[in-house]
Amino acid sequence: TLAIILWLGGVGVIRAELSLGEFVAFTQYLSMLIWPMIALGWAVNLLQRGSASLGRINRLLAETPEIESPTTPRALPGTRIVIRDLTFAYPTAKGRNEVAALSDVNLTIDEGMTLGVVGLTGSGKSTLAHLIPRLFDAPVGTICIGGTDIRDIDLSTLRTSIGFVPQDPFLFSATIRENIAFGRPGAAHEEIERAARMAGIHEEITEFPRGYDTTVGERGISLSGGQKQRVAIARALLLDPQIVVFDDPLSAVDAEREEFILNSLREFFHRRTSIIVAHRISAVMNADRTIVLDKGRIVEQGTHTELLSQDGIYARIWRLQQAERQVDAP
Repeated sequence: TLAIILWLGGVGVIRAELSLGEFVAFTQYLSMLIWPMIALGWAVNLLQRGSASLGRINRLLAETPEIESPTTPRALPGTRIVIRDLTFAYPTAKGRNEVAALSDVNLTIDEGMTLGVVGLTGSGKSTLAHLIPRLFDAPVGTICIGGTDIRDIDLSTLRTSIGFVPQDPFLFSATIRENIAFGRPGAAHEEIERAARMAGIHEEITEFPRGYDTTVGERGISLSGGQKQRVAIARALLLDPQIVVFDDPLSAVDAEREEFILNSLREFFHRRTSIIVAHRISAVMNADRTIVLDKGRIVEQGTHTELLSQDGIYARIWRLQQAERQVDAP
Protein backbone atom coordinates (compact mmCIF):
# COMPACT_ATOMS: atom_id res chain seq x y z
CA THR A 1 0.00 0.00 0.00
CA LEU A 2 2.78 2.42 0.92
CA ALA A 3 4.59 1.63 -2.36
CA ILE A 4 1.45 2.44 -4.39
CA ILE A 5 1.01 5.74 -2.56
CA LEU A 6 4.66 6.65 -3.13
CA TRP A 7 4.29 5.84 -6.84
CA LEU A 8 1.08 7.83 -7.26
CA GLY A 9 2.44 10.72 -5.20
CA GLY A 10 5.67 10.76 -7.21
CA VAL A 11 3.72 10.87 -10.46
CA GLY A 12 1.61 13.73 -9.05
CA VAL A 13 4.71 15.73 -8.09
CA ILE A 14 6.25 15.19 -11.55
CA ARG A 15 3.04 16.37 -13.21
CA ALA A 16 2.91 19.38 -10.86
CA GLU A 17 -0.48 18.17 -9.58
CA LEU A 18 0.97 17.95 -6.06
CA SER A 19 3.68 19.97 -4.36
CA LEU A 20 6.70 18.23 -2.86
CA GLY A 21 5.82 19.54 0.60
CA GLU A 22 2.28 18.20 0.37
CA PHE A 23 3.60 14.83 -0.77
CA VAL A 24 6.09 14.57 2.13
CA ALA A 25 3.48 15.68 4.68
CA PHE A 26 0.96 13.16 3.35
CA THR A 27 3.41 10.24 3.56
CA GLN A 28 4.39 11.21 7.12
CA TYR A 29 0.76 11.40 8.22
CA LEU A 30 0.17 8.04 6.59
CA SER A 31 3.07 6.42 8.46
CA MET A 32 1.66 7.82 11.72
CA LEU A 33 -1.68 6.12 10.99
CA ILE A 34 -0.31 2.69 10.09
CA TRP A 35 0.52 1.44 13.61
CA PRO A 36 -2.72 2.72 15.22
CA MET A 37 -4.70 0.87 12.55
CA ILE A 38 -2.70 -2.32 13.15
CA ALA A 39 -3.17 -1.91 16.92
CA LEU A 40 -6.91 -1.42 16.41
CA GLY A 41 -7.14 -4.73 14.57
CA TRP A 42 -5.11 -6.42 17.29
CA ALA A 43 -7.37 -4.93 19.99
CA VAL A 44 -10.51 -6.17 18.20
CA ASN A 45 -9.00 -9.66 17.94
CA LEU A 46 -8.00 -9.60 21.61
CA LEU A 47 -11.48 -8.45 22.61
CA GLN A 48 -13.08 -11.33 20.72
CA ARG A 49 -10.73 -13.88 22.28
CA GLY A 50 -11.23 -12.37 25.73
CA SER A 51 -15.01 -12.48 25.32
CA ALA A 52 -14.86 -16.18 24.42
CA SER A 53 -12.58 -16.90 27.41
CA LEU A 54 -14.85 -14.93 29.75
CA GLY A 55 -17.80 -17.00 28.57
CA ARG A 56 -15.98 -20.24 29.43
CA ILE A 57 -14.96 -18.88 32.85
CA ASN A 58 -18.52 -17.78 33.62
CA ARG A 59 -19.87 -21.20 32.65
CA LEU A 60 -17.34 -22.81 34.99
CA LEU A 61 -18.20 -20.45 37.86
CA ALA A 62 -21.89 -21.15 37.33
CA GLU A 63 -21.36 -24.90 37.77
CA THR A 64 -22.72 -26.35 41.01
CA PRO A 65 -20.07 -28.44 42.83
CA GLU A 66 -20.96 -32.12 42.90
CA ILE A 67 -19.44 -32.47 46.38
CA GLU A 68 -20.69 -29.97 48.97
CA SER A 69 -20.87 -29.65 52.73
CA PRO A 70 -24.02 -31.03 54.36
CA THR A 71 -26.74 -28.56 55.31
CA THR A 72 -26.19 -29.38 59.00
CA PRO A 73 -22.47 -30.25 59.16
CA ARG A 74 -20.92 -32.04 62.10
CA ALA A 75 -17.46 -31.60 63.62
CA LEU A 76 -14.65 -34.13 63.26
CA PRO A 77 -14.88 -36.03 66.57
CA GLY A 78 -11.79 -38.23 66.15
CA THR A 79 -9.42 -39.78 63.65
CA ARG A 80 -10.34 -43.46 63.76
CA ILE A 81 -11.30 -44.46 60.22
CA VAL A 82 -13.78 -47.27 59.61
CA ILE A 83 -14.64 -48.44 56.09
CA ARG A 84 -17.62 -50.79 55.75
CA ASP A 85 -18.72 -52.66 52.62
CA LEU A 86 -17.23 -50.00 50.35
CA THR A 87 -17.90 -50.51 46.65
CA PHE A 88 -17.13 -47.60 44.34
CA ALA A 89 -17.18 -47.06 40.58
CA TYR A 90 -16.23 -43.89 38.75
CA PRO A 91 -19.03 -42.14 36.85
CA THR A 92 -19.14 -43.17 33.19
CA ALA A 93 -20.87 -41.95 30.05
CA LYS A 94 -24.45 -43.09 29.55
CA GLY A 95 -24.76 -46.50 28.03
CA ARG A 96 -21.41 -47.71 29.32
CA ASN A 97 -21.14 -50.33 32.03
CA GLU A 98 -19.57 -49.18 35.27
CA VAL A 99 -16.50 -51.10 36.42
CA ALA A 100 -16.00 -51.08 40.19
CA ALA A 101 -12.66 -49.57 41.21
CA LEU A 102 -13.20 -50.88 44.75
CA SER A 103 -15.34 -53.85 45.77
CA ASP A 104 -16.53 -54.85 49.24
CA VAL A 105 -13.68 -53.15 51.12
CA ASN A 106 -13.83 -53.47 54.91
CA LEU A 107 -11.12 -51.80 56.94
CA THR A 108 -10.44 -50.21 60.33
CA ILE A 109 -7.59 -47.76 60.92
CA ASP A 110 -7.23 -46.91 64.60
CA GLU A 111 -6.08 -43.50 65.84
CA GLY A 112 -2.31 -43.13 65.55
CA MET A 113 -2.01 -46.17 63.29
CA THR A 114 -0.02 -46.20 60.05
CA LEU A 115 -1.59 -48.23 57.26
CA GLY A 116 0.31 -49.18 54.13
CA VAL A 117 -1.54 -49.80 50.86
CA VAL A 118 0.17 -51.66 48.02
CA GLY A 119 -0.91 -53.44 44.88
CA LEU A 120 -0.36 -53.63 41.16
CA THR A 121 -1.25 -50.76 38.82
CA GLY A 122 -5.03 -50.31 38.58
CA SER A 123 -5.76 -52.21 41.78
CA GLY A 124 -7.64 -49.30 43.40
CA LYS A 125 -4.94 -47.83 45.65
CA SER A 126 -5.34 -44.21 44.55
CA THR A 127 -9.12 -44.51 44.50
CA LEU A 128 -9.11 -45.44 48.18
CA ALA A 129 -6.81 -42.49 48.96
CA HIS A 130 -9.04 -40.06 47.04
CA LEU A 131 -12.22 -41.14 48.83
CA ILE A 132 -10.95 -40.30 52.34
CA PRO A 133 -10.85 -36.48 51.80
CA ARG A 134 -13.98 -36.67 49.58
CA LEU A 135 -12.29 -35.87 46.29
CA PHE A 136 -14.91 -38.34 45.11
CA ASP A 137 -18.01 -39.25 47.09
CA ALA A 138 -18.27 -42.75 48.49
CA PRO A 139 -21.72 -44.28 49.08
CA VAL A 140 -23.49 -43.12 52.24
CA GLY A 141 -22.30 -44.81 55.42
CA THR A 142 -19.32 -46.61 53.89
CA ILE A 143 -16.55 -44.35 55.28
CA CYS A 144 -16.69 -42.99 58.83
CA ILE A 145 -14.11 -40.94 60.73
CA GLY A 146 -14.48 -40.75 64.49
CA GLY A 147 -17.79 -42.59 64.19
CA THR A 148 -19.27 -39.99 61.82
CA ASP A 149 -20.01 -40.50 58.13
CA ILE A 150 -17.59 -38.26 56.22
CA ARG A 151 -20.54 -36.98 54.17
CA ASP A 152 -21.94 -35.47 57.39
CA ILE A 153 -18.70 -33.65 58.29
CA ASP A 154 -18.12 -30.06 57.20
CA LEU A 155 -16.14 -30.33 53.96
CA SER A 156 -13.67 -27.58 54.85
CA THR A 157 -13.06 -29.09 58.29
CA LEU A 158 -12.56 -32.54 56.79
CA ARG A 159 -10.03 -31.41 54.21
CA THR A 160 -8.04 -29.15 56.52
CA SER A 161 -7.81 -32.06 58.97
CA ILE A 162 -6.32 -34.33 56.29
CA GLY A 163 -2.85 -33.82 54.88
CA PHE A 164 -3.34 -35.24 51.39
CA VAL A 165 -0.38 -35.52 49.00
CA PRO A 166 -1.12 -36.88 45.50
CA GLN A 167 1.40 -38.60 43.27
CA ASP A 168 1.35 -35.69 40.81
CA PRO A 169 1.03 -32.57 43.01
CA PHE A 170 0.05 -29.15 41.70
CA LEU A 171 2.41 -26.25 42.39
CA PHE A 172 1.51 -22.65 41.66
CA SER A 173 3.60 -20.14 39.71
CA ALA A 174 4.88 -18.62 42.93
CA THR A 175 7.88 -18.94 45.24
CA ILE A 176 8.78 -22.15 47.04
CA ARG A 177 7.93 -20.41 50.31
CA GLU A 178 4.45 -19.47 49.07
CA ASN A 179 3.81 -22.97 47.73
CA ILE A 180 4.75 -24.62 51.03
CA ALA A 181 2.72 -22.09 53.03
CA PHE A 182 -0.29 -22.24 50.69
CA GLY A 183 -2.54 -23.70 53.39
CA ARG A 184 -1.06 -21.41 56.09
CA PRO A 185 -0.10 -18.09 54.45
CA GLY A 186 0.97 -16.58 57.77
CA ALA A 187 3.37 -19.38 58.76
CA ALA A 188 6.75 -18.29 60.13
CA HIS A 189 9.91 -19.05 58.17
CA GLU A 190 11.10 -21.40 60.92
CA GLU A 191 7.94 -23.50 60.54
CA ILE A 192 8.29 -23.60 56.76
CA GLU A 193 11.94 -24.64 57.06
CA ARG A 194 11.09 -27.35 59.61
CA ALA A 195 8.48 -28.82 57.26
CA ALA A 196 10.96 -28.69 54.36
CA ARG A 197 13.61 -30.47 56.44
CA MET A 198 11.19 -33.27 57.32
CA ALA A 199 10.28 -33.58 53.64
CA GLY A 200 13.95 -33.83 52.69
CA ILE A 201 13.93 -30.78 50.41
CA HIS A 202 15.55 -28.05 52.57
CA GLU A 203 19.14 -28.63 51.41
CA GLU A 204 18.17 -28.49 47.75
CA ILE A 205 16.15 -25.30 48.29
CA THR A 206 19.15 -23.56 49.86
CA GLU A 207 21.23 -24.40 46.78
CA PHE A 208 19.00 -22.19 44.62
CA PRO A 209 20.33 -18.60 44.28
CA ARG A 210 17.19 -17.16 45.90
CA GLY A 211 16.52 -20.07 48.27
CA TYR A 212 12.93 -20.19 49.49
CA ASP A 213 12.12 -17.12 47.38
CA THR A 214 12.80 -19.00 44.14
CA THR A 215 9.85 -18.86 41.72
CA VAL A 216 9.02 -22.37 40.49
CA GLY A 217 6.96 -21.49 37.41
CA GLU A 218 3.58 -22.84 36.31
CA ARG A 219 2.96 -26.28 37.88
CA GLY A 220 6.50 -26.16 39.30
CA ILE A 221 8.10 -26.52 35.86
CA SER A 222 11.53 -25.43 37.12
CA LEU A 223 11.66 -28.29 39.66
CA SER A 224 12.25 -31.99 39.07
CA GLY A 225 9.45 -34.48 39.71
CA GLY A 226 10.97 -35.55 43.04
CA GLN A 227 11.45 -31.95 44.16
CA LYS A 228 7.82 -31.10 43.37
CA GLN A 229 6.63 -34.09 45.36
CA ARG A 230 8.72 -33.12 48.38
CA VAL A 231 7.53 -29.50 48.27
CA ALA A 232 3.97 -30.87 48.31
CA ILE A 233 4.85 -33.09 51.29
CA ALA A 234 6.24 -30.06 53.13
CA ARG A 235 3.01 -28.18 52.36
CA ALA A 236 0.97 -30.99 53.93
CA LEU A 237 3.25 -31.24 56.98
CA LEU A 238 2.99 -27.50 57.64
CA LEU A 239 -0.77 -27.89 58.11
CA ASP A 240 -0.08 -30.21 61.06
CA PRO A 241 -3.04 -32.42 60.05
CA GLN A 242 -4.71 -35.00 62.26
CA ILE A 243 -4.83 -37.50 59.39
CA VAL A 244 -2.17 -38.05 56.72
CA VAL A 245 -2.95 -39.58 53.31
CA PHE A 246 0.05 -40.07 51.01
CA ASP A 247 -0.79 -41.31 47.51
CA ASP A 248 2.64 -42.55 46.42
CA PRO A 249 4.21 -39.07 46.78
CA LEU A 250 7.79 -40.40 46.64
CA SER A 251 7.51 -42.29 43.36
CA ALA A 252 9.89 -39.84 41.64
CA VAL A 253 12.74 -40.14 44.18
CA ASP A 254 15.26 -42.93 44.44
CA ALA A 255 14.96 -45.65 47.09
CA GLU A 256 17.80 -44.26 49.22
CA ARG A 257 16.30 -40.79 49.46
CA GLU A 258 12.85 -42.30 50.04
CA GLU A 259 14.20 -44.22 53.03
CA PHE A 260 15.79 -41.05 54.45
CA ILE A 261 12.55 -39.06 54.11
CA LEU A 262 10.37 -41.79 55.62
CA ASN A 263 12.74 -42.14 58.58
CA SER A 264 12.48 -38.39 59.24
CA LEU A 265 8.67 -38.62 59.01
CA ARG A 266 8.32 -41.63 61.30
CA GLU A 267 7.80 -39.55 64.44
CA PHE A 268 5.31 -37.35 62.58
CA PHE A 269 3.33 -40.41 61.49
CA HIS A 270 3.48 -41.95 64.96
CA ARG A 271 1.18 -39.29 66.43
CA ARG A 272 -1.34 -39.32 63.57
CA THR A 273 -3.63 -41.65 61.69
CA SER A 274 -1.71 -42.25 58.48
CA ILE A 275 -2.37 -43.96 55.16
CA ILE A 276 0.61 -44.49 52.86
CA VAL A 277 -0.12 -45.68 49.34
CA ALA A 278 3.09 -46.86 47.72
CA HIS A 279 4.47 -48.62 44.69
CA ARG A 280 7.69 -49.57 46.48
CA ILE A 281 7.20 -51.90 49.42
CA SER A 282 10.18 -50.33 51.18
CA ALA A 283 7.93 -47.30 51.83
CA VAL A 284 5.41 -49.32 53.88
CA MET A 285 7.46 -52.14 55.39
CA ASN A 286 7.48 -50.36 58.79
CA ALA A 287 3.73 -49.66 58.76
CA ASP A 288 1.63 -51.04 61.62
CA ARG A 289 -0.40 -52.93 59.04
CA THR A 290 -0.40 -53.16 55.26
CA ILE A 291 -3.21 -54.19 52.93
CA VAL A 292 -2.76 -55.54 49.41
CA LEU A 293 -5.36 -54.57 46.81
CA ASP A 294 -6.02 -56.58 43.68
CA LYS A 295 -8.80 -55.60 41.26
CA GLY A 296 -10.36 -53.39 43.93
CA ARG A 297 -10.45 -56.02 46.69
CA ILE A 298 -8.32 -56.56 49.78
CA VAL A 299 -6.62 -59.89 49.12
CA GLU A 300 -3.90 -59.80 51.79
CA GLN A 301 -3.20 -57.88 54.98
CA GLY A 302 -0.79 -57.96 57.89
CA THR A 303 2.65 -56.75 58.90
CA HIS A 304 5.62 -56.91 56.55
CA THR A 305 6.78 -60.21 58.06
CA GLU A 306 3.29 -61.73 58.00
CA LEU A 307 2.73 -60.77 54.37
CA LEU A 308 6.06 -62.24 53.29
CA SER A 309 5.14 -65.51 54.99
CA GLN A 310 1.85 -65.63 53.01
CA ASP A 311 3.90 -65.84 49.79
CA GLY A 312 1.26 -63.97 47.78
CA ILE A 313 1.22 -60.78 45.70
CA TYR A 314 3.08 -58.80 48.38
CA ALA A 315 5.90 -61.34 48.58
CA ARG A 316 6.21 -61.50 44.78
CA ILE A 317 6.42 -57.71 44.49
CA TRP A 318 8.99 -57.63 47.30
CA ARG A 319 11.22 -60.22 45.67
CA LEU A 320 11.01 -58.47 42.31
CA GLN A 321 11.89 -55.08 43.79
CA GLN A 322 14.78 -56.53 45.79
CA ALA A 323 16.15 -58.13 42.61
CA GLU A 324 15.86 -54.80 40.75
CA ARG A 325 17.63 -53.02 43.60
CA GLN A 326 20.54 -55.47 43.47
CA VAL A 327 20.85 -55.03 39.71
CA ASP A 328 20.88 -51.22 40.06
CA ALA A 329 23.41 -51.31 42.91
CA PRO A 330 26.94 -50.17 41.91
